Amino acid sequence: MELINSQYVIDSIPVCDLIEKYGSPLYVYDTSRMEKQYRRLEKAFEGSRIRIHYACKALTNMNVLSFFKGLGSGLDAVSIQEVILGLRAGYDPQDILYTPNCVSLEEINEAVDLGVRINIDSISILEQFGHQHGGNVPICIRINPHIMAGGNQKISTGHIDSKFGISIYQLPHVERIIETNKMKVEGIHMHTGSDILDVDVFLRGIEILLESSSHFKDLDYIDIGSGFKVAYREGDNFTDIESFGKSLSKRFNKFSSDYGKDLTLIFEPGKFLVSEAGYFMARVNVIKQTTATVFAGLDTGMNHFIRPMFYDAYHQIINVSNPTGKKTRIYTVVGYICETDTFGWNRKITEIAEGDILAFKNAGAYCYAMSSNYNSRYRPAEVLLHKQRDYLIRRREEMEDLTRNQVILKDIF
Repeated sequence: MELINSQYVIDSIPVCDLIEKYGSPLYVYDTSRMEKQYRRLEKAFEGSRIRIHYACKALTNMNVLSFFKGLGSGLDAVSIQEVILGLRAGYDPQDILYTPNCVSLEEINEAVDLGVRINIDSISILEQFGHQHGGNVPICIRINPHIMAGGNQKISTGHIDSKFGISIYQLPHVERIIETNKMKVEGIHMHTGSDILDVDVFLRGIEILLESSSHFKDLDYIDIGSGFKVAYREGDNFTDIESFGKSLSKRFNKFSSDYGKDLTLIFEPGKFLVSEAGYFMARVNVIKQTTATVFAGLDTGMNHFIRPMFYDAYHQIINVSNPTGKKTRIYTVVGYICETDTFGWNRKITEIAEGDILAFKNAGAYCYAMSSNYNSRYRPAEVLLHKQRDYLIRRREEMEDLTRNQVILKDIF
């Protein structure tokens, strides 16, 4: 989002024009930013044979999935529904790696029937799967490296108390199950968390993963997940992908040589690809001044944008209706839900008037995807900006969307 001729624009399209056309609140996604991040990751690891799988749980709109497919991406899916969305978006089944957690064997078998790649992260499921499929269906194994990493405990997934993955200390048990059932392990996987800044954390985890890989003799790929940190504030730190690429490519190439096979290195970025490409726009309903605080109350709430309440996540908030205002005031920006749904405390924002439009940055990842109908509110529309044109990719919900699946009982009350 840029300030040009005293108005904010995204991909040359004025933000306020988008609100006028599609209404408020509104999610907007810029494909040029998505592609820039994708190409940046490709270039950083161009010294190795890599494959990028978009972690679609970040943003599952099928148009976004199709866009990444067009760039050459595979797909990381964590539910059978995401698998189906990926197939409907045009992905080849073998380009989808299905990595569920705590699901039934029935759901995993449904994914097998759909022909996608299977990633298993528990001893129990591994044993059941082996009894049923033996070596007929290749699998990937998700390892828990016992590393605490990530920007928040709720998004740390590789530590000893995490529900994700099979402990590295259980590898002897894994080997016995695989040998007994004559299973084929084609890949090994790890994901330690999200918002990881320190490259050394990745490299430490990868050493553990590569050491674990030596237990498996028929690998085709090693999947190191993702978790790269993006900038949320002005001047914020972010993962040095270029430095990481140099270090990891050299190490991975040596491992592949020692392993005796040209292995593929897979990444599963979600937030890295779409976070900075997304913006959330909302209109100010009321300015409310109390004895201690000036609130800017919006026509949205935690039902549409839960990350600040759920993760204490920081999102920059800009008054796009008053981009050149000389007066800056301190506001606490809140929503209209019957909860304490605060988007930002004590924020310095150019003076806000009722009716102004505020824009939240970094709204591409885990924002619409985590939205709900709490308080029976409608979810907003989604718009895609592509080559300086805007496209509606999800309609704003209406009352019929809230009642469609309800079954009204008659003559019993």
